[in-house]
Amino acid sequence: MDADWHEEIARRAALHAVLADAGRLAVVELLTLGDRSPSELAAELGMASNLVAHHVGVLAEHGLVSRRRSEGDRRRTYVRLTVDAADVPSGWGLPRPRRVLFVCTANSARSHLAAALWHRASPVGVASAGTHPGPAVAPGAAAVAERHGLSLRDARPRLVDDVRQDGDLVVTVCDAAHEELGRAADLHWSVPDPVRAGDDAAFDAAFDDLARRVDDLAPRLAR
Repeated sequence: MDADWHEEIARRAALHAVLADAGRLAVVELLTLGDRSPSELAAELGMASNLVAHHVGVLAEHGLVSRRRSEGDRRRTYVRLTVDAADVPSGWGLPRPRRVLFVCTANSARSHLAAALWHRASPVGVASAGTHPGPAVAPGAAAVAERHGLSLRDARPRLVDDVRQDGDLVVTVCDAAHEELGRAADLHWSVPDPVRAGDDAAFDAAFDDLARRVDDLAPRLAR
């Protein structure tokens, strides 16, 4: 075996050693479904905030999680899994909902892209909405969808209160929307707003982030 193979085995062994701690494994399991602030992790795990901070620090040191400042409440940070965490298998799923509802603030880009990706990936129904809908779908969102063989031609921004139904799994894809909805959101994906940057690279990055998350979540709801 060559040196690269041995290095990869050593790296994976180190990851397994990190996750041998039940607290750190619990943090990773929660993050496989969506991003959380440290306070949300502490509340869901029933764990002291200083212990959560310790576990997140160790996971970050080994490249399993990263932290990102909220685009809404700048005092808040969200912890998310990195690509390296894909090496960690997770069997945790969720009950199959009637529908998945993706929510952002303006319902002009991320939530529509997530819904289009979900429609392609899962038989579970899907919708999108905004906490403060804008006037129209962002041109950059329509363009990136078209580049990937999807269409937002019939999409239009709608208010979450007019769209949400009993039995929806609510997934916020915008920090401000998550912080506004609070416990009404079931999962949160902290996806940077591509409309702020306005260029193709930002929309491509948002699309890729959403596509990875949709592809991970969809099979967990089919059980």
